[in-house]
Amino acid sequence: MAAITAAMVGELRGKTDAPMMECKKALTEADGDMGRAEEILRVKLGGKASKASSRITAEGVVVAYIAGNIGALLEINSETDFVAKNDDFLALANNAAKLVAENNPADVAALLALPLDGKTLDDVRAALIGKIGENMSIRRFQRFETTGKLASYLHNSRIGVIVEFDGADEQIGKDIAMHIAAMKPVSLSSDQVPAEMIEKERSVAALKAQEDADKAAAEGKPAQSPEILAKRLEGSVQKYLKEVSLLNQPFVKNDKQSVEQTLKAANTTVKSFTMYVVGEGIEKKQDDFAAEVAAQMAASKQ
Repeated sequence: MAAITAAMVGELRGKTDAPMMECKKALTEADGDMGRAEEILRVKLGGKASKASSRITAEGVVVAYIAGNIGALLEINSETDFVAKNDDFLALANNAAKLVAENNPADVAALLALPLDGKTLDDVRAALIGKIGENMSIRRFQRFETTGKLASYLHNSRIGVIVEFDGADEQIGKDIAMHIAAMKPVSLSSDQVPAEMIEKERSVAALKAQEDADKAAAEGKPAQSPEILAKRLEGSVQKYLKEVSLLNQPFVKNDKQSVEQTLKAANTTVKSFTMYVVGEGIEKKQDDFAAEVAAQMAASKQ
């Protein structure tokens, strides 16, 4: 049996970026053969990545990349917030966003197939899963290419915004991106709010109006006419549209003006925007912490 030295372990770790103990185990299994140890680690890291792939990733980060008039916004997820702060994970996220901007992939699968440091992005992701032992997945991205300008805002890397705009003032673009992160509009203007969201709000307003009518009847008060009820319903919908459309919202840095008024004063036009919130819409798994610790202890004894 060949002696496994610290220098050998360090060399293998430098080549594979695998954990120290995994490198030592692989070298022991390979009887000191460095090439064979690399192969063993690739198999083991791949296996870890495969086992992790079924676990829910609802944490993570949103990153933005802008180079001139081309940019990308990307969400990458992990299982825990702890991993979302890992330097290697953040490097993977930023490299992925840059690849989106530079290569314009059609979808996540095409992005994962792009080359990065002599491997594919998916190979780098799988190796990092093996190194950290936690699943991670690229969820979505949006690429921008414009004749205008781009501005971004990231809030604790959990909310990310890119704004496409025309105007001489660079700061107003950044301010609008920050506003979007704070106020979370669903569309640029009220006529762009999705029809299903409007109908949902209309249904809520109708239920509220019916509750009020039932309460008035129980108290012996006269019922409102159908015309008045219809106006109340439409008023509720219009109020909702103003609240969720960017141009109609009060500007966060000066709530005496709407965003539209602020843009007009700055001779600026917002053409589009994208906002991502980490884990939005993902159902988080509620784990039994004691059971999880017990399972990890049992696995360590195998």
